[in-house]
Amino acid sequence: MKIISLFVCDPQPLVIEGLHRVLSSANDIRIVGAASSASEALSPVRQHEPDVILLDQPGGWKQAMYALSQFKTASPASQTVLWSNDLAEVEGYRALQFGVRALLKKTFPAHLVLDCIRAVAAGHVWVENAAPDPAAGPGERKGPPRLTPREREIVRLVCRGMKNKEIAEVLSITAGTVKVHLMHIFEKAGVTDRFELAAHGRRVLGGEPEASDSPQTDLPPQPSGQLGIP
Repeated sequence: MKIISLFVCDPQPLVIEGLHRVLSSANDIRIVGAASSASEALSPVRQHEPDVILLDQPGGWKQAMYALSQFKTASPASQTVLWSNDLAEVEGYRALQFGVRALLKKTFPAHLVLDCIRAVAAGHVWVENAAPDPAAGPGERKGPPRLTPREREIVRLVCRGMKNKEIAEVLSITAGTVKVHLMHIFEKAGVTDRFELAAHGRRVLGGEPEASDSPQTDLPPQPSGQLGIP
């Protein structure tokens, strides 16, 4: 059994102590270090190269994205979970575009925290509204939608945080064509916007990792405040 190494960046010692207690019952996750700030975390992150970094950045979204860029330089293979109580939906989608692999509220129960860490370590995107909800939403669908090969390519690229223009350049089609494809994908998948599509990307693709075989590109992700079709 592979042990998932976790680094925790949180300004509250009691939170870190609570995580230690929660993880004491999880045989597959181990905390390899903790720090109260991103700057303090850089050196141990570089040393341990953890599988997952749990990041709470009280300075706000911009500081969190700056910390993310520093972590990527210090330990490129580490995946970051943004762990917060106050994150607007628009900021959450932008965080995914910049490379955050999960959005997790501190108010979530312990078992969802564990599910999130495991999913991210396995290479998946995990966000709070991807948690099972039997009452409503895309999660209640029994199977993945029937997508065309081109639609599947577009879903993979959306899950990588790419915008319509970038997707069009990668696939050698027009941005308008991408927009039409997305309208069909949203309808088939039962989602309302790109944020929700990214959240449920693995289910929409039938269980495969969201970015497992998506085309490579050197285009950097760009921030966007739009959750629908730009």
